[in-house]
Amino acid sequence: MSTQIIDRIKERMSKTIDTLHKDFSVIRTGRANPQILDRIMVDYYGFMTPLVELAQITTPEPRQIMIKPYDKEGLKAIEKAIIASNIGLMPTNDGTVIRLNIPPLTEERRKELAKVVGKTAESAKVAIRNIRRDANDTIKKDKSIPEDERKRIEKDIQKTTDEFIKKVDEAAKEKEAEIMSV
Repeated sequence: MSTQIIDRIKERMSKTIDTLHKDFSVIRTGRANPQILDRIMVDYYGFMTPLVELAQITTPEPRQIMIKPYDKEGLKAIEKAIIASNIGLMPTNDGTVIRLNIPPLTEERRKELAKVVGKTAESAKVAIRNIRRDANDTIKKDKSIPEDERKRIEKDIQKTTDEFIKKVDEAAKEKEAEIMSV
């Protein structure tokens, strides 16, 4: 019983960590990262389509993203979607490809992004603590578990929670270091 509960919360907490890493990948660090375009949807012939399905996205230079549409007719729609997405980059269209030049981050912007990283990490911690609370509530409701066994399971749940909180802190520290490096 206890191993099932621990395995279940580890699985849920791992998903939270995965989501945290995805959220961090969208935060711009001053280097070209095609993942900042992952959430952009393009109105392509009346259908909202993810940008990554409409174009080849590469980083030919450390501070540039190049978007080469599979269909040249979609060039204007892609450009329009990038502008509307508020990622803070202006596309340059040369008729065949779209280039996004990543400006160097100012010290002020780096600090703002570090705060965003902190808030995102805190949200992940809250999610992990909620998973812990749900597991503890489940154990308390199950009257078939003896008191000493319940205490042992709760300690295991807390130990697992602490491990995952530490992973969140490490990921946040890495991302902040990446943002603050020039």
